[in-house]
Amino acid sequence: MKRDHCQTWSPPQPSRTAKKGALATELREEIGQEVERLVTLLTPAGDGVGGLDLEVAELAIRAGMHRIGGSFLEKLLALDRGHRGPRVECGAGHEATFVNYREKYLTTVLAPVRVQRAYYHCADCHGGVVPRDDELRIAGSSLSPGVRRITARTGSQEPFAQASRDLADLAGITVPAKQVERVSEASGDRIRKAAENEWADLLAGTILPLPATPIPTLYVAVDGTGVPTVPAETEGRAGKGADGRAHTREIKLGCVFTQTKLDEDGRPVRDPDSTSYLATAESAETFGPMVYTEALRRGVQRARRVVILGDGARWIWNIAGEHFPNSIQVVDLYHAREHVGDLATLLFPTDPTERRQWREARVTELDRGDITTLLHQFRQVDCASGIADQVRKQISYFETNKTRMRYGEFRRMGIFVGSGVVEAGCRSLVHQRLKQSGMRWSLRGAQSVIWLRCHQAGGRWDEFWAAPKIA
Repeated sequence: MKRDHCQTWSPPQPSRTAKKGALATELREEIGQEVERLVTLLTPAGDGVGGLDLEVAELAIRAGMHRIGGSFLEKLLALDRGHRGPRVECGAGHEATFVNYREKYLTTVLAPVRVQRAYYHCADCHGGVVPRDDELRIAGSSLSPGVRRITARTGSQEPFAQASRDLADLAGITVPAKQVERVSEASGDRIRKAAENEWADLLAGTILPLPATPIPTLYVAVDGTGVPTVPAETEGRAGKGADGRAHTREIKLGCVFTQTKLDEDGRPVRDPDSTSYLATAESAETFGPMVYTEALRRGVQRARRVVILGDGARWIWNIAGEHFPNSIQVVDLYHAREHVGDLATLLFPTDPTERRQWREARVTELDRGDITTLLHQFRQVDCASGIADQVRKQISYFETNKTRMRYGEFRRMGIFVGSGVVEAGCRSLVHQRLKQSGMRWSLRGAQSVIWLRCHQAGGRWDEFWAAPKIA
């Protein structure tokens, strides 16, 4: 009887027990050979006293263990080459037919390995299907999930070229700088998509927010900071540069954290490990729902009180009014003090002593939350006509935000009056990575890297990478 074409036929496979036995035998032999090689290489000559270079020895042993591990992994992968019968579904409603086995070289955390996988072809779609690639999460990639995770981590922490060098030096993994960039951006995109899916499930009520217990005080702090971008991202945008053109795009950063107690001096204490972060380069109209849904995930509906912290930017308070209408709104005290200082400089440009005394008196009123007296004092000072518009603008800042500057009352309530948490986030999550000398980002690249950093800082890195849809 003549067999069908070999493309549609797979030979009988040895039993699983037989495969495991053969694998164990091969590994024992390879381990013995590797140990013998290392002993020969590293054992000092003569009487064995001295002569051992510890650094050479430890790196050689590590490389040897990686070789053995890579060989073990390759043999494990060979136990299942992904043959799922003569036909499989192609994913588009058709059937793909088995063709043959095809090789793929994969960079892993142990060593490069060769993988053989069953290849199927769909005549209707005119495309290939490799079920094993999907199962192993290596479809479209020459990097294993473990390498992608490490690569995304290093790429989010340092320039891509340096990350490539560190992967080689510290982990013995070769990933070119451009591939570090691509993996980091793709991983950040997937993490953001997973977060958006989670938020959608929260709004739909299919998952419950955390925690189940009441929260004494939940804070939402919001700020914005510029990131240098490639010219295409700022085309047609006005900016503060000498040429009148923008060279940066604003990244909006939000953080959510909780407070349970006060310290011995009665000052609020942020709960340890309670801060989560999110960021976007999108508009405030897009950012607002993102902030609200993250607060929802964190349990805003079970918070006894909600506090919004920010500077005087109008978009922040628009978000607060729309999404957190019953919240306590607090303008960052230190921003307000800076505005007092700016006004003092305008009003007393030539007399530093009077400027300092006036500023200190006004800051004392501000710290008490006595905005009525503060505004009265502002209006008592005569100013030159040339600066009248600037002075009115500064006074307007305090008039607009006076209900958000009740600092004496806020302190008695035991809540924060500064937005230092989110400002520190701008520095540590955005500036330290994205604003280094010579950097210019696409918006997609900037947002992807920031999302990676946000989820590391928020303690959700392992959680997201544990989900198959992420890795």
